[in-house]
Amino acid sequence: MRNALRMALAAIVTMCGLSAQAEQTEYDPSKVSDSLKAIFQFGSVSTKQALNANTVTLITGTIGGTYVQFGADLASVLDDGNKLRVLPIVGRGSVQSVADILFLQGVDLGIVRADTLDYLERKGFASDIKKQFTYVTKLYNEEMQVIAPKSIATLKDLEGKKVSVDLPNGGTFVTALTVFERLGIKANFVYIEQRIAMEKLKAGEIDAVIVVGGKPYKSVSTFNNDGRFHLAGVDYAKPLQSDYLPATLTAKDYPNLIKDGETVDTIAVPAVLAAYNWGPKTDRYRKIALFVDAFFTKFPTLQNPPFHPKWKEVSLAAPLSGWNRLPVAQQWLDSHGVEPVARQRFETFLKQNPAAAKVSETDKEALFKQFQAWEAENGSRAQARSEKK
Repeated sequence: MRNALRMALAAIVTMCGLSAQAEQTEYDPSKVSDSLKAIFQFGSVSTKQALNANTVTLITGTIGGTYVQFGADLASVLDDGNKLRVLPIVGRGSVQSVADILFLQGVDLGIVRADTLDYLERKGFASDIKKQFTYVTKLYNEEMQVIAPKSIATLKDLEGKKVSVDLPNGGTFVTALTVFERLGIKANFVYIEQRIAMEKLKAGEIDAVIVVGGKPYKSVSTFNNDGRFHLAGVDYAKPLQSDYLPATLTAKDYPNLIKDGETVDTIAVPAVLAAYNWGPKTDRYRKIALFVDAFFTKFPTLQNPPFHPKWKEVSLAAPLSGWNRLPVAQQWLDSHGVEPVARQRFETFLKQNPAAAKVSETDKEALFKQFQAWEAENGSRAQARSEKK
């Protein structure tokens, strides 16, 4: 019996190794089927250990969102036979994902919003929670989109109005409540699923629908506008500058809500690929290290079609204020000479402009966030132009 098990495991390893070399050899469906058959016929403790040894689980977001697409992209690019498997899991929103990373058995990584941990501490749900987390990299920026009648010009016009902020504990809920609190705007919040909220907006039952997600966000781009609605602006006010970035929405993003040639100013919040702060000698840390090496090495592939266009905004070395980077991720960046070039260019720009000497450190950070947003926007446009050639 033991010999049969050894033979079965050897067949599995061999077949997985062959699948990892797909670019060199063609698949033989009968052999693949035989390897799967062996798993079920001769399954054992050893088989279970082999299947789990290099599998990394990633909690993403709700169905239809950008997080789910990012998880699928990572699995598509990084899966490498028995060397590494990325297993995305559909999540329930940013707050739930934080809880899942902390407490759910088997969850190694997750995509969360950068402002979620601050929200949990501010509301008294957690204390020093950032010490329990590390981040692999800052991902893309998620823009705030405010769909409202044209009588609502900016967020400030929603004072006392009925505003939908999606379901409780999701990313939109967290960001919307945080932004309104910081700006001192008191609205009447309702917690309605986005598709239903859009219909209530058309019926005049609510005054605005807020969506926070990577543009173009499907529920916003497919909103059937009869001419009464547009996207209201969000000012990049000082109370927002510590955690948010300035952003711009265009007619190209939402031709159904923005006139050709016009733009709408708004804010954005970074999405973060986060992990629990595992000790460096643990098996979970070892698996995340495998993931980091594969992810960073193959990252350029993700920035090209057919993968999500938001990958073009990602800069692996970009710092994230208030967060500690996963040590093995920082070590990889250092050993490969990858530095946050945006910061270098910004500091060079400041040195070449005498007026910058009068800028306070707080204002300098706000300017840097604007510089980052400008670079991300222009980088995406440049990439789009090159793809058309």
